[in-house]
Parts: sequence; structure tokens; C-alpha cells
Amino acid sequence: MKNKYNEKINFKKNTKIFWNIFKPYKWFGFLILLLVFLEQIAMLVDRYLIKIIVDEGTNFVSKTITLVEIQQIIFLVLLFFGILLIVKSLTVWFYTHLSNILDARLAYDLKNRFFNHIIRLSYKFHTTNKTGSLISKLIRGTSALEKIVDTLLYNFMPLLFQLLLVLITVIYFDFLSALVIFVTIVLYIMYGYLILSKQQTHRIKYNKAEDREKGTVSDVFTNIDSIKFYGKEKTISRKYTKLTDIVKANALRFWNFYKWMDFGQIIIIGLGNIFLIYVSVNSFLAGNITIGTLAFIYTTFNVVISYTTGVVYGIRRIYTSMADFQELFKYYCVENEIKDKKHAKKLIINKPTIEFKDVTFSYNKRKILTKFNLKIPANKKVAFVGETGAGKSTIIRLLYRLYDPQKGEILIDNKNIKDVLQESLRSELSIVPQECVLFDDTIYNNIRFSKPKAKRKEILKAMKFAQLDKIIKELPNKERTIVGERGVKLSGGEKQRVSIARAILANKQILVLDEATSSLDSETEHQIQQDLKKLMKGRTSIIIAHRLSTIMMADIIVVISKGKIKQIGTHKDLIKHKSIYKRLWTIQKGGYIK
Repeated sequence: MKNKYNEKINFKKNTKIFWNIFKPYKWFGFLILLLVFLEQIAMLVDRYLIKIIVDEGTNFVSKTITLVEIQQIIFLVLLFFGILLIVKSLTVWFYTHLSNILDARLAYDLKNRFFNHIIRLSYKFHTTNKTGSLISKLIRGTSALEKIVDTLLYNFMPLLFQLLLVLITVIYFDFLSALVIFVTIVLYIMYGYLILSKQQTHRIKYNKAEDREKGTVSDVFTNIDSIKFYGKEKTISRKYTKLTDIVKANALRFWNFYKWMDFGQIIIIGLGNIFLIYVSVNSFLAGNITIGTLAFIYTTFNVVISYTTGVVYGIRRIYTSMADFQELFKYYCVENEIKDKKHAKKLIINKPTIEFKDVTFSYNKRKILTKFNLKIPANKKVAFVGETGAGKSTIIRLLYRLYDPQKGEILIDNKNIKDVLQESLRSELSIVPQECVLFDDTIYNNIRFSKPKAKRKEILKAMKFAQLDKIIKELPNKERTIVGERGVKLSGGEKQRVSIARAILANKQILVLDEATSSLDSETEHQIQQDLKKLMKGRTSIIIAHRLSTIMMADIIVVISKGKIKQIGTHKDLIKHKSIYKRLWTIQKGGYIK
């Protein structure tokens, strides 16, 4: 594995991915290049017309042509200038218009391609990558795509066309002058390439440092409550300052290459000027070229140098953009660990039974479940009980196929969940989690999320079921109230009611209650328990709870310890015997049971 601090840009791989995105629009690109070529011809003709004016003006001064002849020549030249003005303005208008469309479509394709790829990556991927870094890389990668396209269309191709036209024209007038122009441009570009190739590693370091900084910023603002409650503003500020110091140091190392770039390029251009003046003036004195040709060569050289400066700047942008791309493109190479089989079908549940057969699962070499076997009958309420780390939440994650077991299988309605499309599996399950994390949207839209095509009547009915209608009446914007990021404007109980409304709207045959009331106060918990009882009616329900008071009415209680089932039975059966459940009941009944 390469040392992360010596990582280089993988141009071959990045270019291949870039081309795959660009390929559908290659004819767009070809048409733009044709327009750019026409513009470059028009600009060269512009300078050639100046040469004609200078030469014919010299002839008029030396009395070799008459006033009438010079006037006719000037009239024709001005006419050509007018035609060229129309040609240049139209070509610029059209290729700017087309390149804007191209940029917009490419950015659209890239954002959707990578967003859709990343959102479908495994649960493990999303729990090990910071949200802020993902956002940073997606935005920077999209910007990089636009920079590369603009650089190719506005820097590289105009220089290539201009250089080709200039060399053909100048060689016709004076070969040595053309040679000086060509050598100067080659040295200028090679020097820029050399500096930029040394700079690339530092760009990657700078990107990584910036991503860590943005990831931390996202993490801090997500957990602002904890920071405020513990009064740790200074601690977080110090941590952030250290990160920004690293970003600053990497930025300076990266930017310092530009001073060497400018220094060397000024010397190359200066020497090129000296040599060009020497050879072109000698050619003029020898009578090989006219004063107009001398002016044409020198002005053309300065125009080509300005294009070359744009190309080196473009190479700089290409390197920067490729480094920006690389961090995003790495995600494109990440495969989803949870894969659908080739001919997987949608899950259709007729009888909502669930069965775990010899399920063994380890996470990072830590064994969680060992030969776990359990049958859950249709329309029964099954509760999982056990100490923290016993494997309860893992069972739910395996049921949802957020992870796959190393051994064994999980069946729903006698169908192995690995044989069905994972999105269809999850869409057939409904969950009320411990903490309902909401979108920064309205209460109405947050509930509708579980069934986007639901009618208003269905959504309002779900609200009423969850007793949200009473709360909504007190809000100024009723169900159109924005809940804030992660639902911060609502209380814990209100968020849980939104979660229950979501679940009832989804109307699935299998329901999961994952610590659904553990974060609520006793009164709110009691109210929501009544809603949950109604919600579980007629469904296969899986309940995870630390509070035994919430599972007393379960049809089956499964006691788990160290990934294995230790007891199964009803509440009445389990408290009759000395066991884990009896011990937990004795501990908790004073605090949680009336």
C-alpha cells in the first residue's frame, strides 16, 4: 500500500472515469471545438490585416502607391474587419452557449451518478465515513469537472489551434522566427508541467487536511447540544485550531510552488523575446521580410504567449482538478458489500413469518451471534431482552440486510432475504427507532417519506392515529411546520409520534420497535405505549427494549446473552424461574414498573 503522504494523481484511472462521463456529449464537444477553430482563424486574419495596413502604409509613404490605392486598400481591410467582427461575435456566442449547456449537463450527470452510488453503499461505509467529508468531496469533484471542461475548451484547444496556424504562417515568412516561437512555447509548457508534477502530492495532502477539517465542522455542529451541555467550547475551538493549522501548513506548501512557476516562466518569456527580436530584426535588415511582417511576427508571438500562459494555468487547474476528482473517484471504486443476486426479485410477503437459521455473525473479529436460531410466527409480538452488547440491535441490522451473516440464513415468509432485492426487503419492513431523525422539512413531508404516493387523507389519518393532530393544532403552520435539522424543533415525544405516524402510513406487515420509548419521560412513554399497542395489532412485531415494562405483553420474550438465546417464554413464565430475565426484572421493577 502506498504511503498516504506520497500519494500521486492517477491520471489514467481518473481520465477513464472522466471520459465515461463526457462520452455521451462528445458531439457537443466536437461542435464547440469547430467554433473555437473558426474563432482562432478569425483572430489570426485580424493580425494579418494589420500587417497589410503597415506594409501598404509604408508603400504609400515611400510613394510607391497612390492615395486612391491606399484608400481602396483601407476600405477593403475595414470591410474584412467588419466581416471578422460578425464571425467572431457569433462563434463566441454559440460556443459559450454550447459550453454552458455542456457544463450544466456534465455537472448534473456527475452529481447524480456519484450521489446515487454513494447513497447505495453499505451501512458500514456510511458509519465509517464522515458526512462533512463526503459533502466536501462531492462538491469539490463537481467543481473540478467544470474546471477541466473549461480548461480544455478555453485554454488547451485555442492554443493548439493558434499555435498550428501561427507556425504555418510564420514559417512561410521566416523559419528562424517560427523556430524561436516554437522552442519558447515548448520550454514554457515543459517548465510549468515540471513544477506542477512536483506540486501534485501536496495538493492531495491539502485536500485530505481540508476534508478532515470539514468533517470535523460537520461533526461539531451535529453534536452542538453535547458541546453546550458540557461547556466544551474552548476544547472544541482548540481542536479546530489545530486542524486549521494543518490545513494552513499544507496550503502554504502547495501554494509556494507558484512563486517558482512565475519566476521561471518570466525568464523563459524574456529570453524568447530577446531571441525573437534578434532573428526577426536581422531578417528584416537582410530584406527577407517587410516591416509589416516584423510587426505581425512580434504581435503574434505575444498573443501565442498569452495563450500559452493560459495553457500552463490550465495545466495547473487540470492537476488541481484531477487531485479533487481523485478523492471523489475513490468512492466510485468502492463496491457495496451487500450485493443483490443477479436475478433477485422483489420481496412479496404473504405470511409475515421470520426465521433465523444457524446465523453466525462477527464484526471486526468480534463475535456477536453464534448459531442463532429463532422462528417468529406471523402476527406475533416478539421481544428481545439482554444486556448491552448481547446482539439485539445486530439482529435487526441483519434482518434489514445492513450486514450479511458469515454463516446461516434469514427467512421472511420462507424466502431467503439474500435472494430478494435489498431495497424491496427494506421497503416491506417498518420501524420505530429509538431516536427518530427527521429531515429539515415539514411534519407532513416527514411522515409522507415512508409512502411518497400517499394521499393527504391517509397522511392525516396516520397523524391522528399517532395523536399528532392535537400537537399540530397548537403550531402556527400546523402540519406545514418545518421541524429543523434532524428534527431539533420538536421534543423527543413529538418526534416519536412522527415516527409512529410514518410507520402506520407505511402499513407493513412486519414492524420493528428498536428502543422506541427509552429516551422518553414516563408520562410520554405511557402515552406512546398505547399508540404502539394499536400499531402492533395484526402485525409481526419485533421489540427491543431495556425497560422490561415495555415488553410484558409480548407473546414471546427472547433472552439473549453473548449472542446466544438463553431463555424463551412469556413474561409470566420467565419470572417464575431464577434466570437472567428474573434478575433483570428484580432490578428494574422498582424503577420502571408501577
